Amino acid sequence: MSSIERRQFDTLIIGAGGGGLRASLQLAEADLSVAVVSKVFPTRSHTVAAQGGMNAALANVLPDNWHWHMFDTVKGSDYLGDQDAIEYMCRAAPKAVYELEHFGVPFSRLDNGKIYQRAFGGQSQNFGGDQAARTCAAADRTGHAILHSLYQQNIRAKTHFFDEYFAVDLLKDGEGRVLGALVFNIHDGQIVIIEAKTTLIATGGAGQLFKTTTNALINTGDGLGMAMRAGIPLQDMEFFQFHPTGIAGRGMLITEGARGEGGYLVNGDGERLMERYAPKAKDLASRDVVSRAISIEIKEGRGCGPKKDHVLLKLDHLGEDVIQKRLPGIRQTCITFLGLDPAESPIPVFPTAHYTMGGIPTNRYGQVVVPVKDTPEEPVAGLYAAGECACVSVHGGNRLGGNSLLDILVFGRAAANHIIEYLKENKYHKVIDEDIVSNAVQRAKRFDLNSEPSPGGDEVKETVAVLRKELKQVMEDHCSVFRDKQFLIEGVDKVEQLCDRMKNVKIDDQSYTFNTAKVEAFELENLMACALATIHSALAREESRGAHSRIDFPDRDDKSWMRHSLYSFENGLDYKPVRTKPLSVESFPPKPRVY
Repeated sequence: MSSIERRQFDTLIIGAGGGGLRASLQLAEADLSVAVVSKVFPTRSHTVAAQGGMNAALANVLPDNWHWHMFDTVKGSDYLGDQDAIEYMCRAAPKAVYELEHFGVPFSRLDNGKIYQRAFGGQSQNFGGDQAARTCAAADRTGHAILHSLYQQNIRAKTHFFDEYFAVDLLKDGEGRVLGALVFNIHDGQIVIIEAKTTLIATGGAGQLFKTTTNALINTGDGLGMAMRAGIPLQDMEFFQFHPTGIAGRGMLITEGARGEGGYLVNGDGERLMERYAPKAKDLASRDVVSRAISIEIKEGRGCGPKKDHVLLKLDHLGEDVIQKRLPGIRQTCITFLGLDPAESPIPVFPTAHYTMGGIPTNRYGQVVVPVKDTPEEPVAGLYAAGECACVSVHGGNRLGGNSLLDILVFGRAAANHIIEYLKENKYHKVIDEDIVSNAVQRAKRFDLNSEPSPGGDEVKETVAVLRKELKQVMEDHCSVFRDKQFLIEGVDKVEQLCDRMKNVKIDDQSYTFNTAKVEAFELENLMACALATIHSALAREESRGAHSRIDFPDRDDKSWMRHSLYSFENGLDYKPVRTKPLSVESFPPKPRVY
């Protein structure tokens, strides 16, 4: 044990996306020692892929205020979002945008010099339902601009980065306190114990659960898996968002901003299909509504192409100048991957897995919370989460486009502020029992040990590639846009069988230098945990709400299901109430959700 490197910091942040970097910047500027662990170079984190923009009621284009933003978010969540957290986020949004502007984010501009805002799905100017323009954009590369600016600010603030290190497990003592994590250097395989007074998980989502996804290969739910192994349940994992406009058959994201700029969807008969499903909002209805509409059109035989397996997104009427100015990245993506120019031809699109709305349960301060006895939310000492891996819950059953970048920045900052206060009362490192470290090291080496040939030579050898491919196909087939009991039961059985087979995974690569086979094995283990939580929660929720659409239970059931699901290895499924009371305004009671 003495040969393993040990480092100490005030705060360990696992993940270098927007949530992690906004928190690390706040902490570094408070003169705290901060370590950021990232399995990729920070500017390759998935925030860089966010395209359309970030919501804030700046009212630069049309009248707007945070109260309308809050209403739209509560409605978009299908009333499952926690209204205290939603109010906090919407009120903090303008300040978060102005902070980014001062950090150097090059937002697109109006002719008067103010920040450009575009319309996005689920937004209303007022309670009459008129469309607002609330999404602050840097062309269609908003996440890229934000992440690079935050990284540069962190370099200035002297944040300590562990680039290309993989976090395996949290270190948790017998009293339930999290005291850091075990990580290993992907470059040389060396294990490092990072001891920290506080730990923030900001590892992003788990879109690689599905065969077709907008998510990068790195989005494997690592923080979610670590949390589950530390005894923390995952919340609302049945709510997985399918973005309506991924490139058909490939999954690359075509931003909602394309429709915000005036693009629209047509079916195989040349009809504007969204007029049938959302007469007022049309193509700017919320994402779950548009995704289901596309799926129904195709199922009923009104798809496009020889196989009638997609619909078309038309942008050509906008003109080349508008597309090149507002959607340059989308144009280049289409030219590169489809060989077509959206200024001249429509884009084939189909719903694709996009965003994890569930995650590690937190309060609005970023503290990870778990049920203890009769208390639904008791903070875990020293542990925080922010971003897509966390469930505050501001997105509830369905996230509005433009609220994800806002979520990571507002709650990354909020978590950091709470950490600063926590460290004033907890100034010293706790001693980590050597048994905790020993067990963590043993688990970190488990794929080394499992790679040894069995004495009898007849043991089943499973490979990561095969299991991962099967898992993604099972989730695609059994837990996609539409679900029903029989498909979900079959899916649960298949996922559990895959988890059992995971115990027999072997890796052939026993080198230490850039052993990506070992990284992929740990990633698959995390995906398996996420799959269990997702499909078990989906089977149990017998209603349709937001992105969770049950064919056998087509209606929303507020009497029985206005509650958050909690899934853990130890206890299976449990539930807790939705926080329906805002901080300073009247609550928004559930009502029919129409666009």
